[in-house]
Amino acid sequence: MGTYANLIFHIVFGTKNRVPMITPKLETELYPYIGGITREEDGIMLSINGTEDHVHIVAKLKPRHSIPEILKRIKGNSSKWINDNKKIGGRFSWQIGYGIFSVSESQLPSVLGYVANQKKHHQKKTFEEEFIQLLEKHGIEYDPKYLWE
Repeated sequence: MGTYANLIFHIVFGTKNRVPMITPKLETELYPYIGGITREEDGIMLSINGTEDHVHIVAKLKPRHSIPEILKRIKGNSSKWINDNKKIGGRFSWQIGYGIFSVSESQLPSVLGYVANQKKHHQKKTFEEEFIQLLEKHGIEYDPKYLWE
């Protein structure tokens, strides 16, 4: 018998210190670039969106993937690409950590809709407020003192 899996993840991470660096122009190149990294890792990008200080990714990953390794590649390769190609004025980097949440197939349409509406959603809520709500919704304990390192 083979190995069968449907591993869907909602991944969220921000720019270092939540500095607003992701312009609409950068988005048009960055999001496909991150999709390419995901494909190179044999994953499937289902959706990506965000605002000037963070991104949300919905992706299917294989059971052989190491979550920390794939996130290290996505964040490291994309920030290197931005800096090497001088896509922004100044130095770009992502925050150290990230949030990753499992998504059931039955909830996928809802999560995809949530990610698609990021810009509208953030007219009323900050990234910090949103991230804390995601942690609480998923029952993840956190220490506010270390949340934004």
